[in-house]
Amino acid sequence: MPGGIREDVARALAEDVRDRDISAALVAAADHAVAEVTIEQQATLCGTVWFDEVFRQLDTTVTVRWQAADGEEVRERSTVCSVSGPARALLSGERTALNYLQTLSATATSAHRFAQAVHGTGARILDTRKTLPGLRTAQKYAVRCGGAFNHRAGLFDAVLIKENHIASLGGVAAAVRLAARSTAGVPVYVEVEDLDQLREALETEADRVLLDNLAVDELREAVRIRDSHAGGRMELEASGGIDLETVRTIAETGVDWISVGAITKNLSAVNFSMRFV
Repeated sequence: MPGGIREDVARALAEDVRDRDISAALVAAADHAVAEVTIEQQATLCGTVWFDEVFRQLDTTVTVRWQAADGEEVRERSTVCSVSGPARALLSGERTALNYLQTLSATATSAHRFAQAVHGTGARILDTRKTLPGLRTAQKYAVRCGGAFNHRAGLFDAVLIKENHIASLGGVAAAVRLAARSTAGVPVYVEVEDLDQLREALETEADRVLLDNLAVDELREAVRIRDSHAGGRMELEASGGIDLETVRTIAETGVDWISVGAITKNLSAVNFSMRFV
């Protein structure tokens, strides 16, 4: 479970509620309510801890009872939880709590679809840094709930040498050498745009080579070149414009990893509703 959930939820509530909910104030302070949250479509559930935290911050007497857990597949039109407590708290927290559920469940569902699409090939699906601002750790948690894997968390925990780094540092080999000297103990990944750059990268100490926007035939050839290289089996990652229509074919080329920005940025929110009963 990622850290910072309490702070993230506090910011979200400050955005929506600030110091008062003038609509909820129409309801008597003593009124108690029970609500059910239902999902309108089949999806991978995610975001329950954020949902709970919304109501905990509004009123500690609110109780949430879940019928499913993060990472579980839930059926269309099923009840995922019930919420009980002061009616004002339920009204004030409804939208913020559902926003977390709809966004993180969408991320987990997308990750699950991609992971299922490559099942049995040996390739694994990675997310990217193309996340919603302020929700990176939450979305990366959702990716894991969906059965995919996390790439680097940010610019601080792995070196990724891209085209502009290569241009600035005098080529693939020079850039990797500098990174290896300067950042001991940190993974070094290098992105290449053609097979000649791949051959150069295979002569370095990089931990992984990213094959950016290579055609399927080029990916197959890249795997063949890597497998025949005397230096050993460096990991290969395919990236660039990959979707559910193409991901299986790419996985079957023999690459080890496939990074997909669409998992976290091309989201279609999962529909939830919360109704008093």
